[in-house]
Amino acid sequence: MSGFVHLHLHTEYSLLDGACRINPLMEHLKEIGQTAVAITDHGVMYGVIDFYRAAKKHGIKPIIGCEVYVAPRTRFDKVHELDGEQHHLVLLCKDNKGYENLTALVSQAWTEGFYSKPRVDLDLLAKHSEGLIASSACLAGAIPRACRRGDYEEAKRLALVHNEIFGQGNFYIELQDHGIEAQREINPMLIRISEETGIPLIATNDSHYIKKEDSQMHHILMCIQTNHTVEDDDRMEFASDEFYVKTEEEMRALFPEHPEAFDNTVKIAEQCNVEFEFGNTKLPNYDTPNGQDNVEYFRTKCYEGLYRHYGNQPDQALIDRLEFELNTIIKMGYVNYYLIVFDFIDYAKSVDIPVGPGRGSGAGSLAAYCLGITGIDPIRYNLLFERFLNPERISMPDFDIDFSDERRQEMIDYVVRRYGEDHVAQIITFGTMAARGSIRDVGRAMAIPYTKVDSVAKLVPMELNITLDRALNISHDLKNLYDSDPQVKELIDMAKKLEGMPRNASTHAAGVVITDRPVCKYVPLAKNNDAVVTQFTMTTLEELGLLKMDFLGLRNLSIIQNAELQIRKQKPDFSIEDIPMDDKKTFSMIASGATEGVFQFESAGMKSMIVQLKPVSIEDLIAVISLYRPGPMDSIPKYIENRHNPSKVRYKHPLLKDILDVTYGCIVYQEQVMQIFRTLAGYSLGRADIVRRAMSKKKADVMEKERKIFIYGLQNEDGTWEVEGCINRGVDEQTAVSIFHEMESFASYAFNKSHAAAYAVLSYQTAWLKCHYPKEYMAALLTSVLDNANKVAIYNAECNRLGIRVLPPHVNTSETGFTAVGNDIRFGLLAVKNLGRGFIDRMIEERTREGKFSSFYSFCKRMYGQDLNRRALESLIKCGALDDLGCNRRQMLASVAIVLDTLEADKRKNVEGQIGFFDVIQTDGPSVEEFVPEPMPDISQSEKLIMEKEVTGMYLSGHPMSEYLPVYDKIGARKIGDILEDIREQTGMYHDGDTVTLLGVFTSVKTKITKNNSTMAFVMLEDIYGSMELLLFPKVLAQYSHLITEGNIVRVVGRLSTSEEQDTKLICEAVFEAPDKNGEMAQSSKERKNPPGLYLKVNSKEDMAYKKAMQYIAIFDGTMPLHIYFKDEKKLFHAPVSQRVDVNQPLVNALEDVLGEENIAVVK
Repeated sequence: MSGFVHLHLHTEYSLLDGACRINPLMEHLKEIGQTAVAITDHGVMYGVIDFYRAAKKHGIKPIIGCEVYVAPRTRFDKVHELDGEQHHLVLLCKDNKGYENLTALVSQAWTEGFYSKPRVDLDLLAKHSEGLIASSACLAGAIPRACRRGDYEEAKRLALVHNEIFGQGNFYIELQDHGIEAQREINPMLIRISEETGIPLIATNDSHYIKKEDSQMHHILMCIQTNHTVEDDDRMEFASDEFYVKTEEEMRALFPEHPEAFDNTVKIAEQCNVEFEFGNTKLPNYDTPNGQDNVEYFRTKCYEGLYRHYGNQPDQALIDRLEFELNTIIKMGYVNYYLIVFDFIDYAKSVDIPVGPGRGSGAGSLAAYCLGITGIDPIRYNLLFERFLNPERISMPDFDIDFSDERRQEMIDYVVRRYGEDHVAQIITFGTMAARGSIRDVGRAMAIPYTKVDSVAKLVPMELNITLDRALNISHDLKNLYDSDPQVKELIDMAKKLEGMPRNASTHAAGVVITDRPVCKYVPLAKNNDAVVTQFTMTTLEELGLLKMDFLGLRNLSIIQNAELQIRKQKPDFSIEDIPMDDKKTFSMIASGATEGVFQFESAGMKSMIVQLKPVSIEDLIAVISLYRPGPMDSIPKYIENRHNPSKVRYKHPLLKDILDVTYGCIVYQEQVMQIFRTLAGYSLGRADIVRRAMSKKKADVMEKERKIFIYGLQNEDGTWEVEGCINRGVDEQTAVSIFHEMESFASYAFNKSHAAAYAVLSYQTAWLKCHYPKEYMAALLTSVLDNANKVAIYNAECNRLGIRVLPPHVNTSETGFTAVGNDIRFGLLAVKNLGRGFIDRMIEERTREGKFSSFYSFCKRMYGQDLNRRALESLIKCGALDDLGCNRRQMLASVAIVLDTLEADKRKNVEGQIGFFDVIQTDGPSVEEFVPEPMPDISQSEKLIMEKEVTGMYLSGHPMSEYLPVYDKIGARKIGDILEDIREQTGMYHDGDTVTLLGVFTSVKTKITKNNSTMAFVMLEDIYGSMELLLFPKVLAQYSHLITEGNIVRVVGRLSTSEEQDTKLICEAVFEAPDKNGEMAQSSKERKNPPGLYLKVNSKEDMAYKKAMQYIAIFDGTMPLHIYFKDEKKLFHAPVSQRVDVNQPLVNALEDVLGEENIAVVK
């Protein structure tokens, strides 16, 4: 071992503080000849496993530790004046007992001691000191702080206290010298304490970054953490640039008179020997309800399900398949895993919590289907068990379960009750600095103007997992700016240093870990808000062999159940499980593209594909879900062509027919890749899955080896064939090479059919409900998006298209959510502002018990004292919920104060035992029981719309834009809801900087004075489908200010501005008066000679090549205008907005094949 070891070091998991990135750290340590290193992040152990693995990989000894915070009194004391300052203490694990104790300390620091920081105390340290080595830490340690105060005796006392807690030889005093005056002042005192007490010294460097030149990067990181810039006077900054990972020579030069301080670091390192166990499954116990042996109980339950699904005399092939699965599950030790999942799904069904039919590869297990874990038949859809649980690759199976999003928490609560609160935890996840995000963060810290940073960030392509290096390679504009602007180069270079670092910790949306012993015996815990979470991520927990479950909340399951409940009001025995899966009317609706609100099939591009494909079976829907993704989109034209022309299907070898006939000769699914390996070359499905995984990860060395095995086979030493190979099975070499190449190029795009099948079933169920029970389904759909005004607007418009009226809310008919009432849908009260769920429940209860409300006053009197306050009453009036009760809205609004004040006075008198005002019979007028406000005219329709918008977020009794619906296509206006949905889902139709035309009404106008003393405006524009903020900069505002007023209907032209941090906006360039009903409008400028768009040259409209080209174009819906020149007519045709296109390479390639390269042009 080298003569010095760094025992005080902060990785990137000291979030936004430490900057020693783990892999570069290990490479640096190798370069400087160091053979061991410790991880001591601030108060957390987030990075321990990554650190351990990386160190082992680089041949460096990992030392597991943490720099904990120690409370000045106890960890339970949380008084700011007394407990606001915590002390630092470094703890290192000698062995696995020490690791267990450190885990307990760090966990309880979070769960019990958190007060601005996670804190331990001396009692807790004493309780968990075994197996730990401690050191006095930096200037923020208790002993150094006492020295700085000049209180030597207190410092010495504290040193002896810590020495007693950890035992002689297990507590050390740290010497540090970062060129800071305070350290040089106290170091002689620390040395004196060591000499007088016998507590040994160690020399450390409080390493926060790897190399000296990284200090500027660390400075930027600190600015990001504290939300300051490098120009701020009050920014937090380290006192020197010496906090880096120094060489042994650099360290020994700091304290040459104390060589033992360096030798002791090696002595400590030699004592620290924590070992982690990977891959050994640690499943919690499952106690069978009847006391039966777990394996027998598992078998019994599986066979019960087999007979339930396939009858009392199932085919032998089914029994063989089940037996193979059972034997594999038992052999691999996963019986308890299946039973645990079965148990909580069985519970969910027993309390009517909707459970999805399956998710991921688990749907390929027949045993899971028989147990009721999954809900789709793996035999019917030819799903493979080995894709889920591979007997040749030992790995934990993974059932991801969808539950109703409204009741997901109930499932977590059940698991906590079932296994114990300390055996269940949610799982941490880290937000990292992605490419764009790192540019924005660094730009802010460097005090670069926002507009410049924003423009640079937007040049990074919106590509999944893109890096800044890749962005510089593929974005010419970004590269040119990087090369030409020194400030941009500095920004991007700094962002590259921080890119990918964890930025913040949060709770995983679905992950839950369940353990046999308390969770903190295996992993450290933390708290995110009120949720107790593991400090290790989901992937790390799986590596450690712990049971991780994904409890996902799926909105569509809530929608289906809500629709079911409404249908049962007329048809009590209705169940979604009983619907036919081959309903022609449903498939006809899907094929027409009327899929707004249908799970998975709502996007414009998906609709275009469906219209062309015209699916007639669940298998078609499975293929659609699998193909409509970036990678396999190239196969869509071929798939559709072969689907409608089976004679064009070609197989490279007859053996492929049974595998690929379901997808018309195209490789679509991962399972098909596995079946090709098995059928053509004789692979086991387990081995085939291993090769498929290698293909998807593009492991070149593995692929070359497997290519030869696929073609020529693999022979054992005894002459037997482990894999026969294609040639031995009658497939010629050229064909085998061609098939392997096709699989190799497509493997990374091939989709998991089990997952697609499960989601196709859900998609079909939602489509069936919309087709046969549109009112009930649309009501459930609207209820599910109450918190999304744009979605409500889109589904409201779909109801209009279906001829279903969405009636305003009313106290006599509305429920909490939207409900089907007769031939209409009644608006839900929960969408009205200022009405709490408790008030709504009490109102519905009052209406059910005592009958409908007969008048405005009757409503007030009956609901008074049940949370009816002024704001709630005014909201009900404004949204129309009290219309038709004898008073108009103006009368009711004018009477609110007097009615509530009089009711309150009456209540007080009754409490005092007096006769109430309302009980006195009036002799000279009507009784108060018949209270009617003074007659007055109702408010105008436009005022009603404004009030409705105010309290519900939308117009209820009409919409200012309704009469303009026929105009949109005529003037090329885009629907706001479509734009927002596309950008949120990132389907690629709309992009930052796209120029679009909108038609809508201004609902709010706000102005702001700029730094240049000019005025700009922030304006909300709304159409029937949604709303968007418009930015009008001073010049544009000055030019069109006469049109910028609330309530004005206008046509606007501008550029989309999208950002990861903010909602999509429109940078307004021009505003015009609304067109007339025929779409006639003012032009903003003369038409360009060659307007942008995709230009095609074709012979005629009857030309088959033209028709084929238009089929391709329909799939790639987008914003680029389409222009077609017909040679026979010698005319250029400008296609309507509905035929605008997303120009991409797959489309261009397909069009070139059909029309010829010379007949295509793209003008930007």
